[in-house]
Amino acid sequence: MQAKAIIISGNGTNCETETAYACKLAGFEVVDIVHISKLLSGEIRLDDYHFLNLAGGFLDGDDLGAAKAGVNRFLHARLENSQDKIEDQLLKFISDGKLILGICNGFQLMVKLGLLPGFKNNYTKQKTTLTFNDSGRFENRWVYLKANPDSPCIFTKNIHSIYLPVRHGEGKFVTDSNETLEKIKSKQHISLQYCEEDCLEPSMKYPYNPNGSVDAIAGICDESGLLFGLMPHPEAYLHYTNHPHWTRKSLPEEGAGLKLFKNAFSYIKKHG
Repeated sequence: MQAKAIIISGNGTNCETETAYACKLAGFEVVDIVHISKLLSGEIRLDDYHFLNLAGGFLDGDDLGAAKAGVNRFLHARLENSQDKIEDQLLKFISDGKLILGICNGFQLMVKLGLLPGFKNNYTKQKTTLTFNDSGRFENRWVYLKANPDSPCIFTKNIHSIYLPVRHGEGKFVTDSNETLEKIKSKQHISLQYCEEDCLEPSMKYPYNPNGSVDAIAGICDESGLLFGLMPHPEAYLHYTNHPHWTRKSLPEEGAGLKLFKNAFSYIKKHG
């Protein structure tokens, strides 16, 4: 079986090339960057792929808030000559047990669609959002992240900590209630948290936590661990020369961000 990855582009995404390259390096035999118009026309269907990537960028300029216009496109735009919507394909993709990764703007899209946290397999009700950074500015910096060993997330499997860049103005993770936050914590939806350099404990201190996210949350998954979204950019650290200190430190040739994509590939090869 060939493992097939699709990366959605268009309407403001700007990280699709790097994300596609990460999939290729991870081992995916088929990697397609597909403009969303091809999904709307019916020329391309999600059914033909195993791994959906919602890449970073600025969907529709974030003019209505991060990814908000993109959400409306998924929910309301009808496919050509059909009553179906992209949302219908998306929900079937999930029910078939396939993988979805949302990075930065893609994470914003997932939470506003309701795909995450996806309590009790309800992938249509929004319970969380990503809003303006506490700093009141766009944050472009590298951050330390601690992985939750108890999370079912297949993407962070065998990762203890990781160093990745963030690039966002609306990255503060918040929930609609304390009850939702407690559910997220109790069900181990939290996959990655911002931390200080020692990576021992999650941190609410700026700039280690660059946006003020509650509980220092940088990434969450659904209960199955097959849907995962995060604000940092793993596709931006695929080779040691991507690291900001590559001329001063002895680093492995492979960038740490590639591990997330390799975990996705391994899962698909094992489970089909």
